[in-house]
Amino acid sequence: MADGVIRDEGEGDTARGLTYPFARVPGAGERIEVAPGVVWLRLPLPMALNHINLYALEDGEGWTLVDTGLFTPVSVEIWEGLLTGALQGRPIQRVICTHMHPDHIGMAGWLCERSGAPLLMSRLEYVTGRMLVADTGRPAPESGRTFYRAAGWTEDQLVGWGRDYGSFGRVVSPMPDAYHRLTEGDVLSIGGQDWEVVVGQGHSPEHVCLWRRSDGVFIGGDQILPKISSNVSVWPTEPLSDPLGDWMTSLQDLQARLPDDLLVLPSHGEPFRGVQTRLAALLRGHGQALARLERRLESPMRAVDAFASLFARPVGDGLRGMATGEAVAHLNYLERQGRATRRRDAEGVDWWQATDAPVSRANDDNGE
Repeated sequence: MADGVIRDEGEGDTARGLTYPFARVPGAGERIEVAPGVVWLRLPLPMALNHINLYALEDGEGWTLVDTGLFTPVSVEIWEGLLTGALQGRPIQRVICTHMHPDHIGMAGWLCERSGAPLLMSRLEYVTGRMLVADTGRPAPESGRTFYRAAGWTEDQLVGWGRDYGSFGRVVSPMPDAYHRLTEGDVLSIGGQDWEVVVGQGHSPEHVCLWRRSDGVFIGGDQILPKISSNVSVWPTEPLSDPLGDWMTSLQDLQARLPDDLLVLPSHGEPFRGVQTRLAALLRGHGQALARLERRLESPMRAVDAFASLFARPVGDGLRGMATGEAVAHLNYLERQGRATRRRDAEGVDWWQATDAPVSRANDDNGE
């Protein structure tokens, strides 16, 4: 369940109004200093979203690392080179993970074991990561089949999901058995500079961002990305959750507190300025998607039928799980707002309809 690209906004309207101060991106094994004491690193990812940005913060005689990449042979090789090359063989003092997705925590255990450095995360991210890693090797639960069947998956797709179940832990090195908890408002002294912990929700349960107020540097993780919208999904473990509501509330909170002149260091894409423009665009984009979806809910539809309302590109097999999660997130949000209802038919499939839509015989035809 690494991050993937579904909502690729390219250079369209929602990506305008941002400036990118760096002419190039770091290659494998390279570093670019983006602010005093802040080094930008990049690792490849074997998916449509083909990279993750990592940051190394000067911390006394060593470094504090922010995010780690997937645990793969390629990542191990690149990290071996980074530790002795770009990071000059200086010790790792701390490893911070913004959230629990595999491209962020995958190498954390490897780095902590190698260096003896502690892992710092929020509690919900650490516990959720440990839980998902523990699923590896377990048989797929029936609750998951129920969830995806309700969303409109075929029996063949359910079989494929069961076969691939537990893939999360296959790209995550064994996580440390202990961690240091980060909470909203904590202030970390790193290299004699104060970094404030800012917590967001929606993309993940308790996502950590880091803000150096002294010169306006903001490590945004996946909470604020410049050209894509982070995946916001409902998963089988919490099928009635409202992560889109959490996401939009978090974006509104960030709008209220962040100055526009920040240098935002994202996990994907390039460092940018124009955070207020970007936050407004993200909120506007989800609002427009919700409006399109609500219009199409005049007739009953399944979650998989909502893809066309939410995504500009076709959804292939590799992205079906995230696309389904995001579709259910938008439908759950509309249900919480009293703007949509669902009915489960005799085959276990949920049919959604706008609350102000005319009553249709489609429900009867689907076994209700």
